[in-house]
Amino acid sequence: MRFIGCKKNLLSNIDAVISENIPYKKEAVFCDIFSGTGSVARYFKDKYRIFSNDSLYFSYVLQKATVENNITPTFSKLKEIGILDPISFLEETRIITYNYNDKKYFIADNYSPHDNCKRMYFTNKNAVRIDFIRNTIESWRKQNLLEDYEYYYLLAALIDSVPSISNITGTYGAYLKTWDKRSFKDLELSRLEVYDNKRSNKAFNRDALELIDELDGDILYIDPPYNERQYAPNYHLLETIAQYDYPEIKGITGIRPYQEQKSPFCIKGKAAEAFEQLISKANFNNIVMSYSTDGIVPIEQIEQILRKYCISDTFKRYDIPYRSYKSKKDNRQHTLYENIFFIKKFENKQYTFFNKTTSNKSNKNESTNKHKYIKSPTNYIGGKYKLLSQLLPQFPKNINTFVDLFAGGCNVGINVNADKVIFNDINSIIIDLFKLFQDTPIDELLTQIDGIINEYSLSKTNEKGYKKLREHYNHTHKLIDLYTLSCYSFNYQFRFNNKHEYNNPFGKNRSQFSNNMRSNLIRFVEKLQNSNVEFSKYDFENFDISSLGYGDFIYCDPPYLITTGSYNDGNRGFKNWSDTEEQALYDFLDKINEQGIKFALSNVLEHKGKVNEFLKKWSKKYRIIDIKSDYSNSSYNTTGGTSKEVLIVNY
Repeated sequence: MRFIGCKKNLLSNIDAVISENIPYKKEAVFCDIFSGTGSVARYFKDKYRIFSNDSLYFSYVLQKATVENNITPTFSKLKEIGILDPISFLEETRIITYNYNDKKYFIADNYSPHDNCKRMYFTNKNAVRIDFIRNTIESWRKQNLLEDYEYYYLLAALIDSVPSISNITGTYGAYLKTWDKRSFKDLELSRLEVYDNKRSNKAFNRDALELIDELDGDILYIDPPYNERQYAPNYHLLETIAQYDYPEIKGITGIRPYQEQKSPFCIKGKAAEAFEQLISKANFNNIVMSYSTDGIVPIEQIEQILRKYCISDTFKRYDIPYRSYKSKKDNRQHTLYENIFFIKKFENKQYTFFNKTTSNKSNKNESTNKHKYIKSPTNYIGGKYKLLSQLLPQFPKNINTFVDLFAGGCNVGINVNADKVIFNDINSIIIDLFKLFQDTPIDELLTQIDGIINEYSLSKTNEKGYKKLREHYNHTHKLIDLYTLSCYSFNYQFRFNNKHEYNNPFGKNRSQFSNNMRSNLIRFVEKLQNSNVEFSKYDFENFDISSLGYGDFIYCDPPYLITTGSYNDGNRGFKNWSDTEEQALYDFLDKINEQGIKFALSNVLEHKGKVNEFLKKWSKKYRIIDIKSDYSNSSYNTTGGTSKEVLIVNY
């Protein structure tokens, strides 16, 4: 694949710089944070544990298949239905019918020439084949015929093969006006090589300046963009094939929206600042960087920044000639150099992935959980995501049926290992939203969300569009509108009035449906749709426990009696939580205990000088586990006072 700034020809030089300056450790972590086609990450995979990242989704697909993945696909489920070689099947299966304006043939309809389209990216035959392959891969996934790594392998095989039949000069910023002879070749899927390095590698699809806060390790390799050519528009067609999200395209080239993917590293007035931000945040012992002498940040400025953050006298620069050119200005021959920089930032500092040393306990809990656990796509008051690393180890190891009795945002139940999970909550709106997530293919959900965002021009600053959507939702009560609305609301929260109307204010300059939120939604929905999950909307007292027994487990995270959570007051269209409900819950748990069912109750014994005397007395008959509850989005606010959170269990 021809890719702007690809380092395939520089790999031996990068390796030599690393070998000269960094003693080899088998357990070392190597991070390629601007991975592109993944050539650097794959090259070093035989030596290190690899983290690779790119903000473009098609690049992420390549990394999932060849960097994160260590398994050569066997496609055992496809073989059971008679498809012995899925790559040959995808290449050779006869496509019987094809109609223009058919949503299933988005590429053929928009990127190959016909009566309504003049774009010449692909011949019609190859465009139809791309659509067929993309739709078939997605269909197999929905039918549970592909393991996750097999899905990404096939998708990566398609992405890797498309450039070989594309009618372009190198990028997709433009197509040729006459057919290149390679465009007439039949599409052949790449049979990608998978190398097993016996390590737990990880691929990311994130903004590098956000991800750097969560990563740590031994070697950080930085290969940022050099010039003002944004990657997203130059590879828009590969991005559309990878996501297959039916975007609203425009212009002669049929470009997809890319405003959210613009990189500051490609903007002359922002690149140096972004670079310094990345270096200053980096928690890696060693940093290796590639940059060109014709880049938009002067080499002298890069050197100044690197020296600012490195251990004294560890800065090194290697100049590698890679192209000669004749200047129009002075008519003389000049040589461009690829510069490789090295600095040592820390002296063999010990790290644990996603568990950096930090004085901020809240940030530590957050970084520990990210990507280890699945995060709810909703920011529901009282969510236990940041406490999962403390709660889950306390749960029984073997669970038949797990009941999340006060499910809320479902952060706990979605991460529990059980044969069956029941999410229950009296808030029927949130339960119905999760049922929608369970019943709707993820690509369809994302298409609907993107459509709503475009229709109302939602952004961090468009309060008018937000209020218009809020008014529309309160009239129609369409759940996908509600979810999209919450993504642009204050603190991303679900808040209703007594009439069950959504009344959360606009999250000005803060809230949006970011790539991180998109990723959380995808992970959550994938787990939801591939698990044995049921939903119910009962008040806890009416929940039927008659079918539960010894191997089952009930987790309770009710409103906390002595706190100030907004859902405690009964003024939000749902049940008030008072002494009566508190005592009823104790009676319910005692009944569970008598029936031989294990339970765990999250609650607070003390909060801002208040003591829950009811809980303190009742809990003496069970085991009490202290929980460090230093987090802000709980059902209470600990600012200005201490809180003693506990987990009470009967086992």
